[in-house]
Amino acid sequence: MSDFERKYLKFVKKQESFGERFQDKQKQLKYFYLPFCRKLFKLYKVKKGPLVIGLSGGQGSGKSTMSGILKIIFHYYFNLDVTSFSIDDFYKTSLERRNMSKSVHPLFATRGVPGTHDCKMLYNVLRALLKKNFKRVRIPKFDKSIDDRFKLQYWQKILKKPDIIILEGWCVGAKPQKLQDLKKPVNILEKLEDTKLTWRKKVNNELMTSYYKIFNLIDKKIYLKVPNFKYVLKWRLLQEKKLRFRSKKKRTMNKKQIERFIMFYERLTKNMLKSYQDNDFVIFLDKRHKIKSIKF
Repeated sequence: MSDFERKYLKFVKKQESFGERFQDKQKQLKYFYLPFCRKLFKLYKVKKGPLVIGLSGGQGSGKSTMSGILKIIFHYYFNLDVTSFSIDDFYKTSLERRNMSKSVHPLFATRGVPGTHDCKMLYNVLRALLKKNFKRVRIPKFDKSIDDRFKLQYWQKILKKPDIIILEGWCVGAKPQKLQDLKKPVNILEKLEDTKLTWRKKVNNELMTSYYKIFNLIDKKIYLKVPNFKYVLKWRLLQEKKLRFRSKKKRTMNKKQIERFIMFYERLTKNMLKSYQDNDFVIFLDKRHKIKSIKF
């Protein structure tokens, strides 16, 4: 077994500690991950510069795990420098969101939807990573257990220009809806707490402007498609279990809190599930969280 395979298996084993076991690990590597990465590697060679990959999917679908596997393969198999980060790391600070909840709408106090990220910072980071005359780049880190940004000393430092840039996040590549589609609430949160559509319209407008500018820098989009929306809740609960263990005494959410939290994501998640064919690569997941097929 090669050193590269050992690193892959070690990473996968670590990810499966608290949830479903990964099935056929080596077969998945041989028949899915490696052929898939070869296709992306060819695209990188054609571009002759950093390839920006957007990786999206519902909460708990496995974006961080997928991003980690791609990073291992690109680095240890193709000998490329990879920078990967989540759009979650660019959430506005707790104070900024509290101020936004007072000036725009109370629902913006909760992180997640477009409008709660620092788009200016994210755009500038991506542009800096793509520059020919590369200089050191700092990428923020967000601590979900305290719902705030880590201090500067803990930010990711990129010292070398990357060959591959992976931006992952549940809303990466999301598109705005038609205004008439915003009128009907998708859940009780929208019905009772956004009666004038202020929150929905602001989120939609953000997708048309600030987020469009960011997503336009993406070369290829990968979408992890869950079987249906109910699995977003199921797998998000598992995700919180991992966070609870790793964060020890830090704040985490119980089931009732997560059910409410998911409502913030529901509209856009369902819309992305409907329009999954807009992506360059779609990875279909089965009910056991296993990769079922891929569509180019």
